[in-house]
Formats: sequence, C-alpha cells, structure tokens
Amino acid sequence: MHPDLTEAAIAEHLRLAYQQGVVASTDGYAEMYAGGQLKCAAVLIPLVWWKAGWHLVFTRRTEAVEHHKGQVSFPGGACDPDETTPEQTALREAGEEIGLKSGDVRLLGRLNEVHTITRYRVTPVVGVMPWPYEVRPEPAEVERVFTIPLVWLANPGHWSEQPVTLEGFLRPFPVVRYHPYDGEILWGASARMTLNFLSVLGLLNK
Repeated sequence: MHPDLTEAAIAEHLRLAYQQGVVASTDGYAEMYAGGQLKCAAVLIPLVWWKAGWHLVFTRRTEAVEHHKGQVSFPGGACDPDETTPEQTALREAGEEIGLKSGDVRLLGRLNEVHTITRYRVTPVVGVMPWPYEVRPEPAEVERVFTIPLVWLANPGHWSEQPVTLEGFLRPFPVVRYHPYDGEILWGASARMTLNFLSVLGLLNK
C-alpha cells in the first residue's frame, strides 16, 4: 500500500496543499451561502496503520443526534468559544465522541475547509492514532467505530458522484457516495473530505 506514504511524507503533502481560508472542492453548497454566516467546526481524520496498510477511522452516528442522524462521519463538531485552532476542536470532539486521548494523536496537518449543508465551515485535521485502540463511544452520539482501508477508499470503482436534490434547494448537487463497506455507507461531506485527503496524497490518480 504505497510504501512511500510515511507519516513524514503525508505531513509534507498536507503542508504543501493547505491554504488557510480556502474552500476545498465541495458538493456545491458554498455558492448558496455567499454573504451568509457559517459556523466554525472541525473534524479529526484519524489515520491508523493496521494490517500492513493505512486505514481511516470512522464513526456511525446515532439517531439521537441533531444533524446527520445515522450517517458515517469523522469525529468532530462545532468550535467552542475559547478554542482558537481547529486542532483544539477536533481533538476535544474526538475525546468526547470516541474516548481518544489527545496525547495519543500525532497531528500531521490540515485539509482546506469544507462547507456543509448544515451551514458549517469545517476544517479537517489529520492525525495518526494507535490501532487497535480501546475506544469508548459516547452512547448518545456514536453507534459504532470502525476503519476502512485507504487503498479501498482510493479505488475509483468504489465510489461515484451522484446528482441529489436536497431539501431546501432548487437544483441537484453532485454528492459523493461510496459503495457499502462492512455494512456501512460513506457519503456526503465526510466522503468529500475523504476524497480531498486522497487527492492531496496523490492517490486518486494511481
């Protein structure tokens, strides 16, 4: 699985690609919010080395959460008023949602922010965590914690862009949707962030 993708190489890819305040390729929502106020948020994209390859760690949200009920996502959420960096937000949320200790994460960098249908501007933060790991899902928010191999996610036969008309919008937007993996379906903003990460690493063209 791409032996050149060491932690140092991944960090360098992220450093070269990151542009503060620049919106990454999204599902087209940003144009709807021109001039509007977006709320600050961040997610942790947890990267783990497992079974001779890189995997990403995902959660499946419960039906009790306010937004994105039952969807596959990364640990994350809205910024607290006293937080000054997306890293602070991402690590706090990962601690609250899956019991990940901030000291167990080696931060590698950020991706350009993504705008979501729920009016958040989300900064994805990439970090390496140990695996296996004794996760402690927050019962009210997280139904399951699982991994998907990076090589599977990068396979163009495993995902597609589909035009979807969402509630409150007059025209369809291109939404990324993956095929099921281990019974889970990755789609929407989290799938878009995944593709953005794969693109930064140069894996989408291999």
